Formats: sequence, structure tokens, C-alpha cells
Amino acid sequence: MSTDNGLTTKPIPGLIAQLAIPASIGMFFNTMYNVVDTYFSGLISTEAIAALSLSFPVFFIILAIGFGISTGTTALIANALGAGDEIEARLYAVQSISFTVILSMLLMLLGLFSAPFLFGILGAQGTYLAISLSYINIIFYGLVFFSLTYVLNAILTAQGDTKPFRNVLIIGFFLNLILDPWFIYGGLGMPALGLPGVAWATILIQLFSTLFMGLRVLKSDLICQDCWGMFVPRRRFFLDIARQGFPASLNTMTIAIGIFIITWFLSRYGQTAVAAYGIATRVDQIAILPIMGLTTATLTLVGQNNGAALYQRCREAYHKALLYGIIVTTVSMIIVFCAPRAIMQIFTQDQAVLDIGAFYLRISAFIYWAYIILFVSVAALQGLKRPLYAIWIGLYRQIVAPAVAFYLLASFLGMGLPGIWWGIFLVTWSATIFTLYYVRRTMNKMFLPN
Repeated sequence: MSTDNGLTTKPIPGLIAQLAIPASIGMFFNTMYNVVDTYFSGLISTEAIAALSLSFPVFFIILAIGFGISTGTTALIANALGAGDEIEARLYAVQSISFTVILSMLLMLLGLFSAPFLFGILGAQGTYLAISLSYINIIFYGLVFFSLTYVLNAILTAQGDTKPFRNVLIIGFFLNLILDPWFIYGGLGMPALGLPGVAWATILIQLFSTLFMGLRVLKSDLICQDCWGMFVPRRRFFLDIARQGFPASLNTMTIAIGIFIITWFLSRYGQTAVAAYGIATRVDQIAILPIMGLTTATLTLVGQNNGAALYQRCREAYHKALLYGIIVTTVSMIIVFCAPRAIMQIFTQDQAVLDIGAFYLRISAFIYWAYIILFVSVAALQGLKRPLYAIWIGLYRQIVAPAVAFYLLASFLGMGLPGIWWGIFLVTWSATIFTLYYVRRTMNKMFLPN
């Protein structure tokens, strides 16, 4: 198996472009996939958008574990390849697949049993609860396909190949344009399914994605097609994957819990506020898309160069990713701040939803730089095999600080909804300042001679 992929020798700026651009394009189409879901749900009713928004944090809490495992897998394989240990890299790849399948089955059961309770906490009752469950339960049945697609991409990403995932996300977007309206409204022998149709379309597309990525991984050098015995769970590799992946999972889970907390505070202001936030966060996702590509590039480059003990290249990859991210998101910041209402009107004509969402976006635009710094920094720490910081900053940024800030600003000081928006701003930027300091200190300790 050849490991000469240039990730430890070629110039860093070119490598960032090589890795980040395909990943960013893929994530653009993935985000647009979610936008399509939001758009067609809006055609059903405002209640359907609210149900979709309500489902997101519940589903994300479960999916976060699979996503974290994929991040940990990339870091482990990249470090092994950088160190020239081909057998170790292959074992991590194969064992990560076995680990993901077992974990996904457990998470599916957890999700099915916990969703009614969690929706109840968020204030869903009657028809609202029924619609939300009709969507999320279908998603849980296909959870294994989501998780497998992520971990298969992790195996390829660790080798510096981000194009297959880009391709499958582009294809998935166009399939969704066809399947969403077909399944929602029916036709050609398909009954009208309403919002559950959105879920069924998603499951079919994720099944296709898993098969597509699986075939690509089978062609890579990391999978030995005649060595099926390697898929039998091995304790050491499962523990390594868990140690590296679960901190990333917990960090991602704190994001989901943070969304859950925000949704809980918003639910006191009605379905209109929940729907507005759900639409506005789709806009945020599009605006900060460079984060996705740059975090992928940072994780892979720092991981391989750390494994090869090329520490100056690790530092350069981190700094260049931050610079490029800030430059690109400045454009998004200006557009979102200047035209939030026009952007919101793409998804809804409900005036109350437009007013709430536009106000939020004008504040949110000034958080985009903070997101770039946070996510690229956490990716760099993952590449350095220092994943634990993500847990602590996630607990602060998503759970502890928001709960305090939202209560003080929205309730105690009587600011209402604007208090929640300003709370997000203050909490995110404070976490960013902490993170910059921590990454600088960590790199100085690791890279400077004693």
C-alpha cells in the first residue's frame, strides 16, 4: 500500500485547496439538501417546519456519536499513515466500520425510545407531537446508513481523498429535489405521505450514499477485500476508536444539546419562533460552509504531519486554514447582514417568522468569524490527538453558558427573544477567545524544544 500522497511534502496552501474545496462543495450540496427539506416542509405548513426544526436537535444528539467516531477515525488513520504504519492504518479502517455498525444499532433503539420524552420536554403535544414523531422515527430506522457514510468518508479523508464524498452529496441533493415532492404529494403509484415523505426520501438517499462510498472504499488501499476476518471486533482498536472518537462525539453532542436548550427557550415564544430559528440556522449553515472544508483539511494535514513529526507544517496548516476561513466568511457576513429578510423569504411568507428570523440573522452574521476559529481549532487538536478540550469547550459553549446567559438576558432582564440571540453571540465569542489561547499554548508545549 502506497502512502506517498504528498500530504507531508507538498506546499500547505495547495494541499488545503486540494482537500478543502471538494469537501466544501460537497457540504454546500449537503446543506442545500437540508434547505430543500425546509422549503418543501414550508409548503406543507408552518407546523411542518416547526416539527422539522424540533426534530433536528433530537436526531442530532444521536447522530453526533457517529459523526464523532468518523472524526476520530480520520485522526487515527492519518497519524498511522504519517508514521508509515500501514498495517495499523488498515486495522483502524476496518475496525471503525465494525464499531460503527454495532453502535448505530444501539443508537437506533435509544432514539426510538427517547424521542417522545424529548419532544414532550420541548412542548410538543397532540398533532404537533404526532407530526414530529412521524418524521423522526423513520430517520432512526436508517441511522446506520448515516453513520456508515460518515465513517467511510473518514477512511478516504485520512488518505487525502475528499472527492467521493463531494460527489455523493451532489448526487444526493439532486435526488432529493425529485424524491421530496414526489413522496410528499404522491403520484406514479406513490401515496401522498406528507412530512414522513421527507424522511423516507432521506433514508433512500442515505442508503445510496452508503453503497456508493462503500464501493469507493473497497477500491482504496486501506481495505483488504480478502481479509474479512479483520472485521471481527478487536478490543484494543475499539478502545482506541472510542478514546479518540467519543470526545469528538461528546463535543458534537453538546452542539445538539445546545440546540435543544435554545429550542426549549424558544418554545416559550411559540411555534413561530421555533420555525424562524429553524429557517435562519439553514442560512447560517450556508454562510459558514467554508468551515466544513477547512476543518476537513486541517484535521487531515495536522494528523498526517503530526504522525510524521513535521510540527512546523502542523502549525502552518492551522494558521493558513484560519486565514482563508476568515477571508471567505467575510463575504457571507456582509450578504447576510445586509439582506436577511430577502433570504428568509425564500422559505416562508409568514410575516411573523420573517421578522424574528431577520432580526436573528443580523446578529448571527457577526458570529461567523468565531465559528471559523472554533471549528478549525478543534480540528487541529483532533489531528494532534488532543481531543479532550473539545468536550470542555463544548460543555461551556453549548450547555452551561447558554443556560445562564439565556435566563439572565431573556428572562431576568426581560429582553425576550433578542436576549436569546445576544446570548448566542456573547457565549460563542467568549468560547473563541478561550480556544485561541488554549491552542497556542498546546502547540507551544508540543512543538517547541524543552
